[in-house]
Amino acid sequence: MLMVYQRLKYIQNYLFPGSCELCRRRVDTDHDFCAECKHSLPFHAPGCRICAASLWNEGPETPPSHSEWVCGRCQQHPPAYTSVIAAFDYQEPVSNLVLDLKYHGKLHLARVLGSQLADKLATAITAKPNIILPIPLHRSRLRSRGYNQAYELAKPVARRLGIPVDPWRLYRTRKTPSQTDLPRRQRAGNVRGAFAVNGNVEGMRIALVDDVMTTGHTANAAAEALIRAGARSVDVWLLARA
Repeated sequence: MLMVYQRLKYIQNYLFPGSCELCRRRVDTDHDFCAECKHSLPFHAPGCRICAASLWNEGPETPPSHSEWVCGRCQQHPPAYTSVIAAFDYQEPVSNLVLDLKYHGKLHLARVLGSQLADKLATAITAKPNIILPIPLHRSRLRSRGYNQAYELAKPVARRLGIPVDPWRLYRTRKTPSQTDLPRRQRAGNVRGAFAVNGNVEGMRIALVDDVMTTGHTANAAAEALIRAGARSVDVWLLARA
């Protein structure tokens, strides 16, 4: 049976070769990047065990145990979420792929990038949450874009890990300006109280999925709403950490 599968795979790759998402070089259909381009991706290195901020943001002295290190910001103002896991740093070429997904309608990139996040999570998490919730868009933005990129990223993660995903359990109560358009000092107030829960989350361990985290205010506001509604814990799974 294995020999039959291998032969069929060979025929598929020969007749319908895939191409690398970055350099367009031919690759097998079950690969999205060639080996050279995949090696160049900005994989996220261990950082703060809560918010995943880079170790280098804290200065030249690296703590002896990366797994226990907590950044100064999380020590002074602990967020509502328990931890953040990110697949990449928000740098080129990943940043360009994210922009293509969000603003240029390249929806197939959700599968490509979501699969990379799933690969990271498969080795990084120690216990599965009860449910995956994508960070929601306001309904007006969802109508204009046509899809929620966080939900599209969450789909391959949910399939790979065997965890249910619900795009409607968490929703936005009001339309807010894009966080990327605001100075950092205004971002916390922009999303404070902007999320609410529709349905039961009592006692649940929840994973929030989003594309990019910069200040963490959006994820924190969403986690606060879930904790108030009775969630046991909230972790954040990101494609990229800025």
